[in-house]
Amino acid sequence: MTHAAITSSRKCRTLTAAEIEAFGAEVDALKQKHLADLGEKDATYIRKIEKAVRYTEIAGRGLLMAGILPPAFVAGAALLGASKILDNMELGHNVMHGQYDFMQDPRFSGQTFEWDTWCTADNWRYSHNYMHHTYTNVLGKDHDIGYGVLRIFPEQKWEPRFLANPLMATTLAVLFENLLALQTLETEKVLAGEKTWKEWFKQGRPTFRKAGRQMAKDYVFFPLLAGPFFLPVLAGNFVANIMRNLWTFTIIFCGHFTEESEVFALETLENETRGQWYLRQMRGSANLTGGKLFHIMSGNLSHQIEHHLFPEVPAWRYAAMSEEMQVIAAKYGQYYNKAPLWRQFGTVVGRILRHSLPSKPKHQPMVLARAEPAELAQAA
Repeated sequence: MTHAAITSSRKCRTLTAAEIEAFGAEVDALKQKHLADLGEKDATYIRKIEKAVRYTEIAGRGLLMAGILPPAFVAGAALLGASKILDNMELGHNVMHGQYDFMQDPRFSGQTFEWDTWCTADNWRYSHNYMHHTYTNVLGKDHDIGYGVLRIFPEQKWEPRFLANPLMATTLAVLFENLLALQTLETEKVLAGEKTWKEWFKQGRPTFRKAGRQMAKDYVFFPLLAGPFFLPVLAGNFVANIMRNLWTFTIIFCGHFTEESEVFALETLENETRGQWYLRQMRGSANLTGGKLFHIMSGNLSHQIEHHLFPEVPAWRYAAMSEEMQVIAAKYGQYYNKAPLWRQFGTVVGRILRHSLPSKPKHQPMVLARAEPAELAQAA
């Protein structure tokens, strides 16, 4: 049985089955090295992030109470937006991956943590931690490809609705928190007739309840608390949420849907080895270059390659792991997809526009050979 990657940049050397397994062994050794090193420095880091989330929220909401003054409104909305970004990306997303379970601190438990967004943590742990990270970029399994509304790879069957790609992408970016919550309910299955609306509403009750609480907090409670400054606080909360949505959309799309990102056929999963899984994660991902603050504000998803390879490793370690992964990738002739944000996002926009129209893959399938037992033994 062979395994075909549907698209390929042709920047990667074709590996033999034994080379793929050797590649996987080196990547696995890198992961185990960092997992064995977990300790107080990781705990200290995430506690600092938690404090940063809380203090920026307090400062932001406090300034918005004086939001009738333009400088206070701008600073308050910006700080509250930064708090929401940190909460979602560097705190919530990473904690819910179990990256800090070793601390045995209930505040940082991956199974109980809840975050400041419409999507419930339980839905996220299934749709993201399990489905997306297991079946990354596999057509027919990873419903994060286009989020059910966009065509961004030529291997996706074209339909007339994809002519609205630019409009749908803009809507998704602005309302990312809201539409992502609906996407985790597999809303596309209702539209495809695979699930009834009754089943969807029943499944979605926890999400709807949480969405109601989130809206009440941002658009009722805090504005009422501000008294005569109701409208500035209401507007500031709205701006902060839009800031978070646009930033999250940009970072996530730049990690998954750049020009050199690949998608894979369902048969890729048949008897997939650990080495093939690692290779698929790397080829389906893209990194962003930048400074330390940029990486923190991206939840270190600017190192999307490392996150897909090592979701259980504390994300602040990805910068160091990236250096080691680049050495491994070069050793095996594999393209390591990294570039500045503006460049990666430009290719994402290009995909959204280009594949709104009928298009075909540029390359023939690339084969990831499956190692036979004798071949593996020889490689060992």
